[in-house]
Amino acid sequence: MTAVKTSSLLSTTLLLLFGYGDSFTFKQRHSSIKQPQWKDNLRRHGTPREGGSIAFNKSVRAPSWELFSSAAASNDDVCTVQILMSDTGGGHRASANALSDAFDVLHPGKIEVDIVDIYTDYGPFWPFNWYVPAYKIMAEYSFLWKSFYEFGCTPFGLWLNELVLDVFCFEPFMECMNRPSCSTDKRADMVVSVHPLCQDLPLKILSYLDSGGKTKTGGRTTPFITVVTDLGGAHPTWFNPGVDVCFVPSNALDKCARDRKLKESQIVQYGLPIRKGFWGDDASATVAETPAPKGFFANIFGNAPPAEKQDSTSDLQGQLRDKLGLERGPPTVLIVGGGDGMGGIIQQAKSLGLKLSSDAQKDDSRFQMAVVCGSNAQAKKELESVEWGDGVNVIVNGFVNNMDEWMKASDAIVTKAGPGTIAEASICGLPCMLSSFLPGQEEGNVPYVENAGFGEYSGDPTAIAEKVSFWLETPEKLASMKMAALEAARPSATIDIARDIAQILFESKAKK
Repeated sequence: MTAVKTSSLLSTTLLLLFGYGDSFTFKQRHSSIKQPQWKDNLRRHGTPREGGSIAFNKSVRAPSWELFSSAAASNDDVCTVQILMSDTGGGHRASANALSDAFDVLHPGKIEVDIVDIYTDYGPFWPFNWYVPAYKIMAEYSFLWKSFYEFGCTPFGLWLNELVLDVFCFEPFMECMNRPSCSTDKRADMVVSVHPLCQDLPLKILSYLDSGGKTKTGGRTTPFITVVTDLGGAHPTWFNPGVDVCFVPSNALDKCARDRKLKESQIVQYGLPIRKGFWGDDASATVAETPAPKGFFANIFGNAPPAEKQDSTSDLQGQLRDKLGLERGPPTVLIVGGGDGMGGIIQQAKSLGLKLSSDAQKDDSRFQMAVVCGSNAQAKKELESVEWGDGVNVIVNGFVNNMDEWMKASDAIVTKAGPGTIAEASICGLPCMLSSFLPGQEEGNVPYVENAGFGEYSGDPTAIAEKVSFWLETPEKLASMKMAALEAARPSATIDIARDIAQILFESKAKK
C-alpha cells in the first residue's frame, strides 16, 4: 500500500507540475445543470466574434446588475467572489489581481474578492503544498519540464490527476471553498478559476456543497467561471464542460475549448486579463456599450490623424523616459526576465549591450537599454557591475511595479514567451524578441507572435542581439511591427471579462 501511495504521489507530482498539452479530448464528466437566466442572456444576446468580443444587448443586461446594485446600496449587502489559483508563475496571480481591480472600477464597493493559492495554502501535504518551489526548480531545466510534460499529455496522466486530487485534496479544498468569504459570514457567491488545475475538483466540491452533500456530479447552483490565462496553447484541464462560462484569449484557445467539448454558448473570447496600468487612461468608460478610446489609447487606435498620433505618442514616451531616468532620444530596448527572474537575462543583456555599443561607435549614434531582472538579485548585481562601453546607456532594475511605464517608454522588448508579457507588450505597440519558452503552455505563444507579425524567436543571445540591433536601426521595420502589435492588442479585455462576470454574479445573487 505504501509503495502504491508513493508511486501515485510521484506520478501526481509530475503530472500536476508538468502535465500541459493539447492531445486529449475530455469526456463529459459533469451532469448538466439547469441553466440560469444570465446564461440564456449570453446565448440570445451575445455571440463570439472574430477579434475577441461579444455583443450584448444593453437593454437586457442592465436591469440585472442595476437592480442588485440598488438593493446593495440600501442594505449594505455585497457580492463575494473566490478566485482560485496557484503561484506557479507570476501570471495567475497577476490575472486575479487584474480582475479584482476591474471589479473595483466597474462596481466600487459592490464586489469583494478572495484570492487563494489553494495548493500552497490548503494542499494537505507534499507534493500538493510544494508546487510553487517545484515549479521554480523545474522551469530552470526545460528538458526535464518537456519530459514530464509529455507524460502529462497522456489520457492516463490526466485520469490519474483527477483521481488523486479527488482522493487526497477533496476535504482540504472543500474547507477552503466553504470558508466565510471576505467580510461576510458565508462562502463565496461565485468561484472563478485562473489556473488549469482549479477546474475539476472545485466543480465537484461546489456540487457537493450546493446539494447538501448528496452528490459530486450534479446540483451545483453556485456560478463557476474559468478565465484562461494562457495564450497560444493550453493545458487540457483548463477546459471542463461543467463550467458556466470559459473566457479564452485567442482563436487557438477557442478551438481548444471546442475540441474539449465545451459548447459555443460557454465560450467567450476577449483577450487576457492584464494589469491595470495597461487598460488606458479611462478604463471606467468601458462600462458603456461602445466606449471611445481616450488618452494614450486614442492616440494609438486611430482617433487622431497619423501625424498628430505620432507626435502625441512621442511626447508621452519622452515624458515617461524623463520620469524613469532614461535619455529621451536614443532608440531603447527593454529586457525583462519575468517576475521570477528566469530566462537567461544576464547573457542576453551582455550580448545586446555589446552589440549596441559596437553599432553606436561605428555609426556615431547612441542606443539605450533598460533591464528588469525581477526577483533575480544575482542578475541585477552582476549586470550593475558591467562596463557597457560608449554609445549605450544602460539602466538595471530589480522588481518593478510600473512595468507599463517601462514598456511605453521603450521601442522593443526582449522577453521569455510568457502570455501576460506578450499581451501587455502588444498593447504598448512593442515588437517582441522572444528568448525562451516553457515547453507546453508557452510553446504556442511563439507562432502566435510570429504569425501576427510583431516578433520573432531565438534562444541564442548573439542572434537576439543581431536581430534587435537590426530592428532599432531600421525605422520602417520597427514601425510595421509596432502596428502589427497594436492590431493584436486587446486593451479592454480585463474590463470586458469583469463586466460579464459581474453580470452573472449579480443575477445569481438576486435570485437567492
